[in-house]
Order: sequence, then C-alpha cells, then structure tokens
Amino acid sequence: MAKITKRMKAVYDGLDRNKSYGLEEAVKLIKSRASAKFDESVELAINLGVDPRHADQMVRGVCVLPNGTGKDVKVAVFARGDKAEEAKAAGADIVGAEELVAEVQAGNINFERCIATPDMMPLVGRLGKVLGPRGLMPNPKVGTVTPDVAQAVRDAKGGAVEFRVEKAGIVHAGVGKVSFDDQKLVENIRAFWDAVNRAKPTGAKGTYMKKAAMSSTMGPGVKLDLSTMVADA
Repeated sequence: MAKITKRMKAVYDGLDRNKSYGLEEAVKLIKSRASAKFDESVELAINLGVDPRHADQMVRGVCVLPNGTGKDVKVAVFARGDKAEEAKAAGADIVGAEELVAEVQAGNINFERCIATPDMMPLVGRLGKVLGPRGLMPNPKVGTVTPDVAQAVRDAKGGAVEFRVEKAGIVHAGVGKVSFDDQKLVENIRAFWDAVNRAKPTGAKGTYMKKAAMSSTMGPGVKLDLSTMVADA
C-alpha cells in the first residue's frame, strides 16, 4: 500500500469525500488545498448519461471561457494569402500551407490548437492519422474549420476549450488556474457546464448530466452538487 505523505494528509484534512459540495464552496476548498510550487490548473470532469459508441450519443463542442484558461496556447493555422495574413495579425504562432503540412507529416507538431480555412481541408485531410489521435484535427463542428480565421485565433488564444466525450462517458477540461479569483473560476465552470449541457445529443436518454467533480493538478477531487452548477441556483 502506498504511503500517505504529510502533504496528502493535509490536503484531505477536513474534506468529506462522500459529500457533494456547492460550486462556490468547492472552489474555495480546491484553492485552499493547492500546495504545489506552480500555479495549478483547475480541472472539471462531468459524467454523462451517454454511450459514445453510438453516433447519436456523441458529445462534442467548444466553449469560450469568459475569463480564459490562464494558459498561453500555441496556435497553428493552415491558410494561404490574405487569410494567412489575417491569422498572423490575430496572433497565430504558426501559419502555413503545403510547407506546414510537410512539417506536421514529418512529426514536427509544435502547437496545441489547429485551425484551417475550408479551402485547405483537402490538404489538411491527409494529416488525420497524425492530428486525429492528438485531438488536433480541425473540425467545423467546433469552429476550427472556418473562413474567419482571425476570430478563431482570438478565441483559441482567449480561452476556447474544446471538449469531446470519452469512452466511459466522461467530459473533462481545464477551466482556469488556482490563482484566479473565486468568482472567475465559478463563471468559467458554469460556462463550461452550460456548453456541455447545450451539446446534449439526440440519442441521449434518461439523466444526461449525472455527476461532476473538480480538482487542481496536484490536489484532491471534490464532488459537486449539480443543483448549484447554474447561476442563481
């Protein structure tokens, strides 16, 4: 059995693992127990009543967090001509066409978000086996295949978070940093919750949003009272 360290004893002290906490109280608990020497991320996980093996129960979308993620996201854009210039002006880190496709095919993937104009998709489509497993393949459903590359870059830089349900029916995302003000974290979490709720697929039956929990990078998990996940609850 793994030895329980003093740090772990401290972060779990006074925390009831079986209790579901109200969102605002949970945020305070998570922040007070973040003891790492770096600014820990705050993660939210939602257990959904779906079976993603069925196409009509797949949950996927994007949420622009009102207060950002607290991370500096490196964005690549596949575009030519004026659209390439628009992407650069909007703050894209990497912009290119055929040469960028060749770079990615060679295994040089130095970015965390990927955007493409529609006309580039015949080329970008060749990268499915490389970008797909990493969750980087541009997709019109989440706004990463678009003629408005400037707005897509600004969203990605400003706090756009993509989500996709996993095999076990769980959606998770980073929703900020422990250094954020409590209210900013609450606003981000509620925005993400709302985005996942609005992405409810047609094939979902019964209870859709079943459970939720949050944690910091190195901290304990805290169960959430779902009735407090919307404003004015």
